[in-house]
Amino acid sequence: MPDLLGEDDPPPPPPDGPGLFGETLSAHAAPTPSAEPPLAGPEAVAYRVLARKYRPANLDDLIGQDATVRILRSAFALNRIAHAFMLTGVRGVGKTTTARIIARALNCIGPDGTGGPTPDPCGVCANCRAILADRHPDVIEMDAASRTGVDDVREIIEATRFRPMQARTKVFIVDEIHMLSRHAFNALLKTLEEPPPHVKFVFATTEIRKVPVTVLSRCQRFDLRRIPVAMLAAHFDKVARAEAVAAEPEALAAIARAADGSVRDGLSLLDQAIAQGDGAAITAARVADMLGVADRGQVFDLMEAVLEGRTADALNLTDRAHELGVDLGVLLGDLLELTHTLSRLKTVPALRTSHELAELERVRGAALADRVGIPALGRTWQMLLKGTAEIEAAPDRRAAAEMILIRLCHIADLPPPGELVRRLQMPPTSAPAPGSPVAAGSGGGARAAAGGAALVVAAVPDAPLHLAGFRDVVALAAAEREAVLHGHLLHSVHLVRWAPPVIELRPEPDAPRDLAQRLAALLQTTTGTRWTIVLSTEAGAQTLARQGLDADAARRQTAAEHPLVKAILTTFPGARIEAVRDPGVDDYGLPADKSAPIPLGEPDMPDFAPVDADRADLDID
Repeated sequence: MPDLLGEDDPPPPPPDGPGLFGETLSAHAAPTPSAEPPLAGPEAVAYRVLARKYRPANLDDLIGQDATVRILRSAFALNRIAHAFMLTGVRGVGKTTTARIIARALNCIGPDGTGGPTPDPCGVCANCRAILADRHPDVIEMDAASRTGVDDVREIIEATRFRPMQARTKVFIVDEIHMLSRHAFNALLKTLEEPPPHVKFVFATTEIRKVPVTVLSRCQRFDLRRIPVAMLAAHFDKVARAEAVAAEPEALAAIARAADGSVRDGLSLLDQAIAQGDGAAITAARVADMLGVADRGQVFDLMEAVLEGRTADALNLTDRAHELGVDLGVLLGDLLELTHTLSRLKTVPALRTSHELAELERVRGAALADRVGIPALGRTWQMLLKGTAEIEAAPDRRAAAEMILIRLCHIADLPPPGELVRRLQMPPTSAPAPGSPVAAGSGGGARAAAGGAALVVAAVPDAPLHLAGFRDVVALAAAEREAVLHGHLLHSVHLVRWAPPVIELRPEPDAPRDLAQRLAALLQTTTGTRWTIVLSTEAGAQTLARQGLDADAARRQTAAEHPLVKAILTTFPGARIEAVRDPGVDDYGLPADKSAPIPLGEPDMPDFAPVDADRADLDID
């Protein structure tokens, strides 16, 4: 029997139904109608779900997998095609689809029947059509979730002994390979290591950690990534247009978020939304009702009520969501996700103009992020994270969710823990005059005297105005809770010249462009003096973080050279110096006395015994 179909061979029989690969959906173009002939009889109106209808048919149709596509294209171009592939990733990202594309790429012979392996299968040759219709005799698929034993693997091993009946290469696709038993894996190893030249293996799994390393070492591994929300929403928009269905961007974004990186899950949800609408446009409200989640605008309303301490409004919003059938545990999860989004918007300003986020997040989220601080967002995150676990253990999920929201509302106006510590560390001052702003304030730092008549207020400490060096400037940024600025001053700035009120610095390339302006504004606000920050190209000193690391390394080296430490390290093999604690250094690991040299001398060691004392031979069990 010839390896390939000849000119005199009869054409393959027409498919008896829709194949696994439907029309192509390019990442840059609208999908094209199916080229398959219409079916006769009752099956002519058989409906194909969107996940099958728009399944990718070639590498260009795979969205969000640029690295995998690039490597596969290069492998085919250089004729360096591995004998075994391991495709891993979460559900619905295209593992099995990629495996079938590889099978077609290996066996495509082109429209004229003379082509070789190619990353762009033609789709019209006999092999391509048979694989598309899922009826090729040389492309064997096995579901390891239902066939897990040694006998099933032995069938594959036995089949590898025979040459392909029709194609160039016999391809074995094993889905969910992590479900194979230990003995089945062992039976596969020898064949997998040295397969016949006409055999290729393509494995797919969602649990790569359950696959033995002996199998992984024999495969070329590809990690298929979750698809970003923005990319999923754009893909669903193209599908909706191809289906002649109008859809609001917010509705598609909600479906993309619910898909959690899975194209197949998202297309299934889009299918459901289209069927629910009876031809009408897909709205965000309808999708929220279908998914049993709160509308994105309602989540923002609830977040604003919580952060502003409006308990009654927060509970009214939860009542409304509960009436619509929303699970309040899911609602708290939405708040948790929104807290993360607000934190990213606050720390990464470029996201406000990026299309990675939906328009609602970019506009309303950015406005809300400007009104709340990072400490408040961090506190909200921790309480919501703990609260979601409480809901799962509570007998009444709604009551547990409402109690969490009430707690969040009541801590909204409390100062962060760092501020409380600063207030408690300050000595009390005399009572303020009646009617003064301090006396009329919230009393966060106030406490009643013993008699109850006098009011004693612990004032918030002023920022240090005496800046003896650049280290004091960095510490000032930390004291003023400028976390991002403090991080860059610590890791990304080299001091060139210190001449107050002029500071000359050389920033690293990763430092923000507005670092000089932000530092000058901070210094002017806290000291009342106008400072000039000069950016230089001179080398300057090491960053403060690097100086601290070098000083710590010097202390470790000095400690390691001490005779007592040497003896301990020799006596106890495997022992190591975890840390050298020196009370004479500051928070950055440098001498607190700024006039002291950074390389420290011999550290103080405990008085165990004189260095020249005689060694005692002890028998230790």
